[in-house]
Amino acid sequence: MVPDVSPLPSPGSPLPSPGSPCADAVSADPARVLLADIWGFKDFRPGQEAIIRAVLGGEDVLAVMPTGSGKSLCYQLPALMRQGVTLVVSPLIALMRDQVAQLDALGVAAGALNSSIDMDGYRRVMDGLRGGRLKLLYVAPERLARPDTLSLLRDSGVTALAIDEAHCVSQWGHDFRPDYLCLGKVREDLGGVQTVAFTATADAATRDDIAGRLFPAPPRLFIGGFDRPNLRLAMRPKGDTRRRMFEFVAAHTGESGVIYCGSRARTEELAEGLRGAGHRALPYHAGLDKPVRDANQDAFLAEDGLVMVATVAFGMGIDKPDVRFVCHADMPRSIEAYYQEIGRAGRDGLAADTLTFYGLDDVRLHRMRIEESQAGDEQKRVEIQRLNALLALCEAPRCRRQTLLGYFGERTEPCGNCDLCINGVESFDGTIEAQKAMSAMLRTGQRFATEHLINILVGTQTDAITQYGHDKLPTFGVGKDHTRNVWRSIFRQISAGGLISLDIANHGRWLMTEAGRAVLRGQAGVALRSDVLEAAGRGERKDKERRASAPAVQLEADDRALFDALRAKRQELARAENVPAYVVFADRTLIELATKRPPSLDAMREIHGIGQSKLARYGAAFLEVITAG
Repeated sequence: MVPDVSPLPSPGSPLPSPGSPCADAVSADPARVLLADIWGFKDFRPGQEAIIRAVLGGEDVLAVMPTGSGKSLCYQLPALMRQGVTLVVSPLIALMRDQVAQLDALGVAAGALNSSIDMDGYRRVMDGLRGGRLKLLYVAPERLARPDTLSLLRDSGVTALAIDEAHCVSQWGHDFRPDYLCLGKVREDLGGVQTVAFTATADAATRDDIAGRLFPAPPRLFIGGFDRPNLRLAMRPKGDTRRRMFEFVAAHTGESGVIYCGSRARTEELAEGLRGAGHRALPYHAGLDKPVRDANQDAFLAEDGLVMVATVAFGMGIDKPDVRFVCHADMPRSIEAYYQEIGRAGRDGLAADTLTFYGLDDVRLHRMRIEESQAGDEQKRVEIQRLNALLALCEAPRCRRQTLLGYFGERTEPCGNCDLCINGVESFDGTIEAQKAMSAMLRTGQRFATEHLINILVGTQTDAITQYGHDKLPTFGVGKDHTRNVWRSIFRQISAGGLISLDIANHGRWLMTEAGRAVLRGQAGVALRSDVLEAAGRGERKDKERRASAPAVQLEADDRALFDALRAKRQELARAENVPAYVVFADRTLIELATKRPPSLDAMREIHGIGQSKLARYGAAFLEVITAG
């Protein structure tokens, strides 16, 4: 996944004492001592250790890691092993607040500078900076545009700059934010400090743009696997959507989840409907008064079993690990947005469920918004191609995970954890159709995008067709038996099947893969979805549904009772400290406590997620619940 790196250098800041509970086992590796003593983790997650070693080695780093893979640890742990302050740029106040609360619970000195802190909070941050106690300082990008903030930071011993959600700096990213454009200059103003940037979603064009804007020289690049195997993927054509959505939520009663909607009115309508059906649901969108919006977000973060019905204004930077489902009531705007939004489920690694409803009206609405936007023609073209990539995922003829990961350049076997693997699809031998499409590509030098190729296939004479002489090709008109919509679906399906790949950076041209060449030569066949092509021909969607929800956490009756009692204690402690419940302990920790039932504080030290600070702060309270059970 990531390249090998050199061994860890000597640490900077003082480490836990050699006599600490875990130190003997990992005394040769200071980073692992910190990992165990502070975070209570026995090992790094895949990819973390190599990145941490590169950061400790002083390298600039750009890391693309899937949501839930532990990006924050990759800059938090090195911050504790060096002198000075690590400045963390984060786009949302809610994320800063949660990160600082979690670090405080771990016994790590951290603070934030943003518009929400009061004068007392500001003084505490200033005192921590002047006294050299603060190790991590979270700042919003717009704050860094203020000269007084930069002056303060220059005098505060900043030794590293960590940038979260780094795709926001790129015009090619799916969530470009102009405030991020100043970060390259901020780095210079801070004396060219080491910079590390993290994102969960960045294709090759976006990665290049990030590197050019944030780093003076190419950074060390880490591209982690994009797969989230604990997420069950499912997509459904719209039709009786409300009933099916409510059934989906009912299968997750008592669990936290997010429902994304395409409009503000729809969020309030669905939230009200869910409340009427007995669920705890709240709306969230930019049109709500800020106090209401903040209160709803805080409730979602702090409580168990609440459903947030929201527009895309909700979610970036939300670090709640126990979200058990994400549902899209309307189709997202791009495949990157889809990946980012479903990634808010199952960050704790436990099973989570996703369901996306889509329809032609969604596609038309997104296309209209793109065409009417103020973006340049090139950016509009890229956004249309990303929307088409998501539609290809909706219409995929094979495992959805294979199609999704294929878009990000990864290959995998069928997952067994998506609706297409579980239910199968109606298909037919589409080899001839695929060969016709790829022949048109090959005979035009693989230089053209979808609509030009369709013009060739259906025999439409256009100025471009005449200019290039493509009306003289043997493939001109060979596809007249299908409508343009059917051919669009065929291109999407053979793309989803891995036969062709989209070159977004070069005008959306199609390129043939080795698998495609094998089909073109007659050495392999291809199955296409008949239900999707029939619907495309009629301009509608046909639905065949057999749904199995991702299983919730499976516990024996006695363990379930103890788990519920531990959750109640967690909620009580979280309310007393005014922090989200997961800041106390994540669900995974509670599950281990319920199933392993440690008899003492020493034994609790072996449970995932219980480090020295949390053991001292919460151990006795949870041990009392365990022994009483």
